[in-house]
Amino acid sequence: METEALRLALVGDCMFGRLVNEALEHAAPEFPWGDTLPLLKAADWRFCNLECVIADGGAPWSAYPKAFHFRSAAKNVAVLGAARIDAVSLANNHVLDYGYDALVEMLEILDGAEILHAGAGRNFEEASRMATAEVRGRKLGLLAFTDNEPEWEASADRPGIFYVPVEPEDPRAAQLLESVRSDAAAVDLLIVSAHWGPNWGYAPPEEHVRFAHALVEAGAGVVFGHSSHVFRGVEFYRDRPIIYGAGDFIDDYAVDEVERNDESFIFVLETEDGTPRGLRLHPTVIRNFQARQASRTEGKRIAGKMRQLCRAFHTPANWSDQGHLALGTMGE
Repeated sequence: METEALRLALVGDCMFGRLVNEALEHAAPEFPWGDTLPLLKAADWRFCNLECVIADGGAPWSAYPKAFHFRSAAKNVAVLGAARIDAVSLANNHVLDYGYDALVEMLEILDGAEILHAGAGRNFEEASRMATAEVRGRKLGLLAFTDNEPEWEASADRPGIFYVPVEPEDPRAAQLLESVRSDAAAVDLLIVSAHWGPNWGYAPPEEHVRFAHALVEAGAGVVFGHSSHVFRGVEFYRDRPIIYGAGDFIDDYAVDEVERNDESFIFVLETEDGTPRGLRLHPTVIRNFQARQASRTEGKRIAGKMRQLCRAFHTPANWSDQGHLALGTMGE
């Protein structure tokens, strides 16, 4: 018997440190999500890349020069709860901004809040482990890796990130692909989160395209890429969505008036019996440290940019009068 379609809401980089953290000293936990909360809460499962450490302890990373250090107060785990975030990726270039103690503190905080996490841990086994959840009778899996900050690579006896160079000949890449094969067989849908590549540029590097294809061939049901401050085009490869760059969702960054790193989407993936059916993209903007639904005029312009980027992958994309962009089979 077929089950009802699942809706999974995925968003890119969420940074609750610096000025966002200051705002949260007085604002409610719901504040950073702005008016996007109804869209997030309407989904069956919600995921983001957590682009900071949530902890009260630790000291700024000083083993080598690092320009930016992002930390949000321990109490701000309630921000994730306010949006009903079910899982986060910790495989990124800010999770160790305040050292190993702050990372371990955050792992305990997330576990206490019953928020799944993948991509960083107390050792390599924990950092590379698939997180799983059962959602309305379907088993979801989450693997998270990054090709940023090789010095933060977890080992058998050192905390850190699941670091994987995006080079198929590298043994760590081969190990990831083998993990995808085995993990995909154990779940109905495997999401692979990739924090990869440079901060800027609308076209994904060629090595990302090749590696994303290899991930799908190994069994990934969705490849969800982030790290770039701007969104990139979406490809459907073997009918599986590859989001090469989700862009920034919440932060306090200066806005580049050309690149527009304040624009992104809520990516809503619909699946049926564990098979992706298509994506609905709801345009968003960052205003005063909040994610906001784009106005109709803004939304059409942002969606138009995404449609142009999707043409390189021959991905059907149609704007709906309901204010979202339909991709894949939904866009045909």
